Amino acid sequence: MKAVVFIILTIILLVSLKQALYTVNEVEQVIITQFGKPVGTPVTDAGLHVKVPFIQEVNAIDKRILEWDGAPSDMPTKDKLYISVDLFARWRITDPLQYFLRLRDERSAQSRLDDILGSETRNAVAKHELIEIIRTTKDRVPMRDVLLNEAERDADMGNLVPIQKGRQLVEEEIFSAAAEKVQVFGIELLDIRFKRINYNESVRPKIYDRMISERRQIAERFLSEGNGEAARIRGNRVRELNKIQSEAYREVEEIRGLADAKATEIYAQAYNKNQQSVDLYEFTRTMQAYPLIISNNSSLVLSTDSDLFKFLNGIEAQ
Repeated sequence: MKAVVFIILTIILLVSLKQALYTVNEVEQVIITQFGKPVGTPVTDAGLHVKVPFIQEVNAIDKRILEWDGAPSDMPTKDKLYISVDLFARWRITDPLQYFLRLRDERSAQSRLDDILGSETRNAVAKHELIEIIRTTKDRVPMRDVLLNEAERDADMGNLVPIQKGRQLVEEEIFSAAAEKVQVFGIELLDIRFKRINYNESVRPKIYDRMISERRQIAERFLSEGNGEAARIRGNRVRELNKIQSEAYREVEEIRGLADAKATEIYAQAYNKNQQSVDLYEFTRTMQAYPLIISNNSSLVLSTDSDLFKFLNGIEAQ
């Protein structure tokens, strides 16, 4: 009988000892509850600890940096464009007692973060235009095709709209507003970032149409400038051709005049040597003139002392 009692007492002692002892590892912090209510201060030191067996329970709370990854949500910007925003954040539990009293577990914390971060994101997006959310900083310069730079600058196309803040400052706005609200739950918000921003399906075709229209305007501008340049080149070609022809004609006439003068000089030297050469020159020149003056049906009225008639006088008709 004593042995049975001893065994029972031993078992009770071991169970009580097991219930009284608990361990806390390096990544946990513990809240001890008695009848569902927290007692004492949070246990944050790793190692072996003691509690009242059976009536006290151990509630482990993670003290590592945790992740919040929100679902993509559609929301309007200030310029009435609907976008799909995907956000993520990092957080940790800094006041385990407050966290336990208000949220109890991580599932409740994630749900509350969904509400707070989603609400603050909507507020921030609604206060800014799309370009403020898309661009990282206000000093960022877009990269464009070198061939299009001059046309785009002249037409004021392809230039980004001036912004005041940029995506990084919008993220900081969301962070500062949300961090203050989650602090009452014993949570410290460490960081928040936009993971992805897409156009809503309903506005995406309009955005693409606007991009196509802008590119078409630039193409038409290039075509117009090309046609103008082609017309200018053709005009220059015609002007240069006329100039070349005019200069060539002038040079030809100068050469021809010099040649005629030289020929006249040679003729003069050849036919002015004596009276016989003068008479021969007069005769040959007159003979050369006859075919130009007289044709088959020509009628001439000449005086008897005409130079033409003196060579015709005495020619017998055949």
